[in-house]
Amino acid sequence: MKLLDLVVQNGELKGKFIEKFSEIIDYGHFILGPEVEQFERNVADYLSSKYTLGVSSGTDALLLTLMAMNIGPGDEVLCPGYTFFCTAGCAARLGANPVFADVNCDDFCISIADLKAKISPKTRAIIGVHLFGQVCDCEAILELCEKNGIKFIEDCAQSFGAKRNGKQSGTFANVGCFSFFPSKNLGGFGDSGLVCTDDEVLYERMKILRTHGMKPRYFHKYVGGNFRMDTLQAALLNIKLGHLDRYIGSRTRNAELYLEKLVELESAGLITLPRVMAGNSHTWNQFTIKVHGNRRDELRRYLSDRGIGCEIYYPLPLNKQECFAKYASQLPISEQLARESLSLPVYPELTPAHLSSVISAIKEFFSGLKRSWT
Repeated sequence: MKLLDLVVQNGELKGKFIEKFSEIIDYGHFILGPEVEQFERNVADYLSSKYTLGVSSGTDALLLTLMAMNIGPGDEVLCPGYTFFCTAGCAARLGANPVFADVNCDDFCISIADLKAKISPKTRAIIGVHLFGQVCDCEAILELCEKNGIKFIEDCAQSFGAKRNGKQSGTFANVGCFSFFPSKNLGGFGDSGLVCTDDEVLYERMKILRTHGMKPRYFHKYVGGNFRMDTLQAALLNIKLGHLDRYIGSRTRNAELYLEKLVELESAGLITLPRVMAGNSHTWNQFTIKVHGNRRDELRRYLSDRGIGCEIYYPLPLNKQECFAKYASQLPISEQLARESLSLPVYPELTPAHLSSVISAIKEFFSGLKRSWT
């Protein structure tokens, strides 16, 4: 069993995908165009957002947003130390300084207390990451941003469809940034992404920057980039978008079974199960447990040896990455999570037999440890 297997999910819709692919071949328009515009409208409706813009990847969604906000050398961008690289990498690419805040132990999201401690006169933006599919404390971040006159960006790469107090992820901030990398809960067939905003000025600027800062054709208002979305990606994502809530529902049922069946291991102090915080829904892009007693790597090997896919997200926090050595800081929770976290299969197409085998293997591992201790 893989950590993620897309064959069944995409196989269900294979006929529709092939039919749409054939239409696009005959149509002959392969970048942007009506299919992308339709996808943008569909996502805007789903999110209840005024403006959406399809782009080339989730990374480029963040990069484009920072460029549109004129963030560059000397500016500071606050972001969590425990997240995927591109959250901080995009700021560094523009010459800005990523400043790493620690995260919460219970929801893996950025710590409001540490954010408050690290805001400085040079801070231009906060990037809040909805890690593993749960929305961070957006209301508290908004309050900080408004008080200090800085921008708020949501990294929603893992949270398409998640809500906080009934409001969709991506719609709290100045800009929400999404990824449709194949492993996401709305996964495409390669790299693609999207930004959403209610700010017309930012939207128009991002729209120009998306195509090399060009408007009109061959006249360049800004130095932009090639952040355009492929027609095929939008067309196929349009088909899958209608199934997103079903995918999330299946992930949720799988997660709830893990929570029910593994609670005895948590009660014994062997693991900590993930939490859904008050007011939140969760996409369960990952189901991530914390394994105590320096046993995480042993459990990973045990599961892998039995053909059960699992993964460490993330083995080294950003504050410890070599390329960010000059920004190094101590983030005790991020560093603890890097030592303890292990993500289990939770994708929608898991069968009861799959789930049972994962649960049984985890219980067998800890049962074996108990026997060895006695």
